[in-house]
Amino acid sequence: MLGRARISLEKAGSREESAPVKAFIYAAGRGLRLGPEHSVQPKILLKLGGRTLLEWHARQLREIGIHDVRVVVGYKAEEVHREMRLLEEKYGVSIQPILNPEYTEGSVLSVAVSLPQLQAEREPVLIMDGDVLYGREMLPRLVGSVHRTVLLVDRSYSTADDDPVLVPVRDGRPFEFRKQWRGECDLVGESVGFFKVDPTDLPALAEATVRRTTGAGRRESYDEVLRDMVLQGRFDYEDVTGMHWTELDFPEDIQFASRNVLPFIDGA
Repeated sequence: MLGRARISLEKAGSREESAPVKAFIYAAGRGLRLGPEHSVQPKILLKLGGRTLLEWHARQLREIGIHDVRVVVGYKAEEVHREMRLLEEKYGVSIQPILNPEYTEGSVLSVAVSLPQLQAEREPVLIMDGDVLYGREMLPRLVGSVHRTVLLVDRSYSTADDDPVLVPVRDGRPFEFRKQWRGECDLVGESVGFFKVDPTDLPALAEATVRRTTGAGRRESYDEVLRDMVLQGRFDYEDVTGMHWTELDFPEDIQFASRNVLPFIDGA
């Protein structure tokens, strides 16, 4: 790990690394797989430990000094707007919506509607799946990485209850990003769904997104955009194995979150 960090710093040269100042959270979906009890509301408003997922994000981001949050919304957007206003007042952060009116199609369209704001950025940005609950140690690992463009991987993944996006690594670099990956590598882990992207890599993200905004591509996940960037060699990685987190897709994920993640979030 020290060797990888040293190489990355040499690549960076004398450039002074900047910290992300904005987070983009993608949360337009409904969450039908959570079952009828929970899918009547936007998934980002799912409550755990008395707080919505959006509130957990706001707290964790404020703790690392990010006070500007953009949330891509779709299903019942007005309900998410109301929560945003409450959280702005409560935490002193700016939370602005970006509407994806075509949220029933692929999540790549959620990235597409955020492109005008992403492309205006001159500092690194965080790109985050909205349906993840995580401990307070995770975002500092991402923001504090010496790598310019970086994703998080957890080697302790399981395929028993889900089909995780896998990230195999060879010679210190991710070389694939997809479900059901099999092959030879040095290590493989599950993508957490959190990314730090340097502004120099945002044009590649935009180009990969625009290619998918017509025809059958409109139904694709934005994982395909990130996969393009991994295949281009744009991502480094940070290993977060042992940290507490879960994606919330199924009813059993809610139970797992209550038992195995909430107790390790400060203030839960």
